[in-house]
Amino acid sequence: MTKAALKEIRPLIAEIVEEKLREILGDPDAGLAIRPRVRALLRKRFRSEEVIPADKVARRLGLKW
Repeated sequence: MTKAALKEIRPLIAEIVEEKLREILGDPDAGLAIRPRVRALLRKRFRSEEVIPADKVARRLGLKW
């Protein structure tokens, strides 16, 4: 297979693999309702806590981001 042909087919293969992974590993909770109490707790938590960017957390943990 030529480099040009590979360049054309790679995105298609990547899309197919990604679609299959989503199908296999999909969210088991998709479509389920969140209880009102849980929803309220989540909203409260997200309003009250500082949001730390992922790269900052990675640096704190000594991870290469």
